[in-house]
Amino acid sequence: MRYVRFQRKGEDAVRFGWMEGERIGSIEGPLFGAHRRTPVTWSKTAVQLLSPLIPGKIVCVGRNYAEHAREHDAEVPEVPLLFLKPPSAVIGPRAAIVLPAQSEQVEHEGELAVVIGRKARAIAPEEAREFIFGYTAANDVTARDLQRADGQWTRAKGFDTFCPLGPWIDTETEPGDLRISCRVNGQIRQLASTREMVFSVYQLVAFITGIMTLEVGDVLLTGTPAGVGRLQAGDTVQVEIEGIGILENPVVDAALEAPASAAD
Repeated sequence: MRYVRFQRKGEDAVRFGWMEGERIGSIEGPLFGAHRRTPVTWSKTAVQLLSPLIPGKIVCVGRNYAEHAREHDAEVPEVPLLFLKPPSAVIGPRAAIVLPAQSEQVEHEGELAVVIGRKARAIAPEEAREFIFGYTAANDVTARDLQRADGQWTRAKGFDTFCPLGPWIDTETEPGDLRISCRVNGQIRQLASTREMVFSVYQLVAFITGIMTLEVGDVLLTGTPAGVGRLQAGDTVQVEIEGIGILENPVVDAALEAPASAAD
């Protein structure tokens, strides 16, 4: 099943819905609880897709692909390297990534994102699957120069618009061997499989729940493959996850456009 969050064009109301082919129906009831799917009513072209959810928290994993660690002359972590992104960084498909004036080197990081569907605390890897609602695509946009300058990652990872999510949540995907690619202006920058992760999705979920409770609707970004690169105003960046879809966002300069809200 694919779940979306959307607005009908010309309306202010935000709805959750489900997709069947290229058409969308709304749902009645909570996304993460018992709900009823109404018949598909709208064409995908008749609505604006938003980020599929606004997470309570976004837990991210650094250097979870060995080749990515090597391209930054960094060691592969012995345990998952965690950091957080603020929910205010979230934008949806086709919303603009805004290049902040503070940075001269903003880069893309295409990633598989995990959406938590049940409250989880201190679980084992073999239990993790039953706590996952589904998966979506993410772009862990990073101000690389600020990351190096600060020595920690909050500022570099936390700007508004630095966490595109979407285009929807897929609940049937199996995460063990998915192709991840990132294209900028149609040219491949990143290409790998989730089987190359240092720590698997289920290992990551279990590890994180040994530190903090994962709540319903939290999102986990599972790390980026090698090939990260600079974004410039005028670029279009696409993150594609096999079996899920394509997350596309334009890139603009801060002087030209104000940051989008998390609903966009």
